[in-house]
Amino acid sequence: MKTIKENVQAEIQVKKSKFIANVFPVDSKEEAEEKLKEISKKYFDAKHNCYAYIVDNYEKCSDDGEPSKTAGSPILDIIKKKELQNIIVIVTRYFGGILLGTGGLVRAYSDVAKLAIEKSIIVNKIKGIEYSIKIDYENQKDVNYWCKKLNIKIIETKYENYVELKLQSSIENKEKLLNNIKTAENCIIIRDNIYIEEENL
Repeated sequence: MKTIKENVQAEIQVKKSKFIANVFPVDSKEEAEEKLKEISKKYFDAKHNCYAYIVDNYEKCSDDGEPSKTAGSPILDIIKKKELQNIIVIVTRYFGGILLGTGGLVRAYSDVAKLAIEKSIIVNKIKGIEYSIKIDYENQKDVNYWCKKLNIKIIETKYENYVELKLQSSIENKEKLLNNIKTAENCIIIRDNIYIEEENL
């Protein structure tokens, strides 16, 4: 799944109207709606906060008071053309006093959304799992080797009676890891159905 790495902002001015695009990676519809609330609060004095998002193939867009299909739909089209998933693009407009017409609005919203996405780092993410394992100190080198080989991300390491590792990977690679190492205790699942960055595109 292609998405963006982190929040990016872009801005353009068209006939004194200012268009600010904020792009966020999101893992759920709830997170997308939360980002929308954040931006609406930040730019509370703006005329419009139009948006589009795609999360797990679910699509939603809004013109937020602009003429029908002049803002949300063009933003959504840009996301689709870039073949991105789990992303929200919110475009804030400060009205400059000059009407742009429907064609001008479509161009402005499309252009600023495209500019923000083009500034973004595109990454590939896979569905995965977060879990913890406890290992003996003498096994840590072996575990680090398999984590590197299987592209398993070590999120946190704690040193107590055992070495406790918090890991993220695909379910398949978790099984491969557990088949190749010795653990002091059973693996504990922390979160499932998460998205993990695989590689830069």
